[in-house]
Amino acid sequence: MKIFICYFSFLLFFSLFGKVQSQSVNTDNDFKKIIEAAEKDNQTMNHLDILCNRFGGRPIGSDAYENAAIWAASKFSEWGMEVVFDEVGILPVGFNRGPWFGRMLSEEGMTLHFATPSYTSGTKGVQRGHVLAEPKTQAEFDRMKGALNGAWVLITGESDGWPIDYSATGDSLRDAVKAENAEITEKNKMIRQENIKNKGSKIPQKELIPLREEPALFYKEMREAGILGIIQSAKTPIRVLYDRKNLMDMTFETLPTVPDIKLDEHQYAIIKQMTDERRYFQLEFDIRNHFKMGPIAYHNVIGIIPGTEFPDEYVIMSGHLDAYDVGTGGVDDGSGVTPTMEAARLIMEAGVKPKRTILAVLWAGEEFGLLGSQSWVNRHKNELGKISNMVNRDGGPTVPVSLSVSEEMLPDFVQIGEAINSINPDFPFIVETRTPVKKPAKAWGTDSGPFAVEGVPTIGFRNEDPKGYNFNYHEIWHTERDLYNKSIPEYQNHASVATALLVFGIANLDHLLPRQGYYLEDDEGGKTKKK
Repeated sequence: MKIFICYFSFLLFFSLFGKVQSQSVNTDNDFKKIIEAAEKDNQTMNHLDILCNRFGGRPIGSDAYENAAIWAASKFSEWGMEVVFDEVGILPVGFNRGPWFGRMLSEEGMTLHFATPSYTSGTKGVQRGHVLAEPKTQAEFDRMKGALNGAWVLITGESDGWPIDYSATGDSLRDAVKAENAEITEKNKMIRQENIKNKGSKIPQKELIPLREEPALFYKEMREAGILGIIQSAKTPIRVLYDRKNLMDMTFETLPTVPDIKLDEHQYAIIKQMTDERRYFQLEFDIRNHFKMGPIAYHNVIGIIPGTEFPDEYVIMSGHLDAYDVGTGGVDDGSGVTPTMEAARLIMEAGVKPKRTILAVLWAGEEFGLLGSQSWVNRHKNELGKISNMVNRDGGPTVPVSLSVSEEMLPDFVQIGEAINSINPDFPFIVETRTPVKKPAKAWGTDSGPFAVEGVPTIGFRNEDPKGYNFNYHEIWHTERDLYNKSIPEYQNHASVATALLVFGIANLDHLLPRQGYYLEDDEGGKTKKK
């Protein structure tokens, strides 16, 4: 009887070991096919060229975004994937940016370096006018209100990329500052009188109370007086965003009418000095910011590679398709979208079949507040427990060098890590263990955030610049320098292959990645413990 049991156990062990070994060999062969497909023809930079240089900047609500979404969906379909055009939301109006140009007309004339936020007004063709510094008190406004007609107005403060809030809320805040400054003005009158009275005595002179600074304090009054636009100082490279506070309340009948110009700080300083000296010169602008009637729907683009054994379980790889249009979104997030697309193409080209379903997702509206990813999470609560991992790339065109997993997951990543490490000896790759952290209560600032809040693993790559190309993400982040030529081709090509191996490897496991030990959870006493 003991002999029979031992023999049966040996057969069971041999059967299981043989099965695991067979699966390992099969997966290794599939990894090799993916790598070979990439060596033959890696198209990552071709995708990026089309995204940046044919479509350009892609805020949701723009023709560029819609065209890019249709193109990406067509590529997924061309590669043999199922495609879902997943509606996220609706904007009341759309926005398209055309060319912009400006110059100073004087003996020291110069071409102006500037930008305007999305969903703000352009000029009515070429518009030329004199320059004034904005009024800071009611008395100053009353003194210059006639001269404001046809003027470009320099406003105070330094641009943070957002336009001036011209809504009723913005007007209310400015009214409060004007009331406060009116009180300060009356107090300063008394101080001046007292200083005159005490002049020559031993009583020290009192300092005047500074007025409270608020950019475009008399915005509504200046607009009604007929200004051509407002101009604010901006650091270079120039960063511009979109009209976040007013967009959802816009209609085609209530669009903004005053250009909001963010001007290179060095040029602003020159113009401000000339204005303070009351020298006569003019500025000329041609800003082609165009709107279109809504409603405008915007969509996530989802390419699907069905699983052969666990079709209702998922691995997600993603980047966000939208991008600010002062640049062309080459880095933020072309560096995430195009490796995601190429990873999907390589899996399909290699002819390998994952056991669970792979979703290649190009998110909409990340720059407007994680709109696409949060919407998907909200609408798919029942599927979140079936997501093995969500891989999101949104940090620039640097190269994957490692990833961190929980101790419980480590055995599942040995083979994957070895495969990624075999792609290119210039880019060695390691898998490390990760200390459990508390699950976030609020989504962080990229599309993996909403998934992390729900406890979905968001294991992705740690990326570096090992060859020293001097890449600086903050140089291009939401600025005019977010262009195709800021990408690093060899890093991008490598990232696409590494992404394909990571996602396929996880999708091809016999089980979902264990979540035990990935996050800490609060127990009843408020202390944290492994989940």
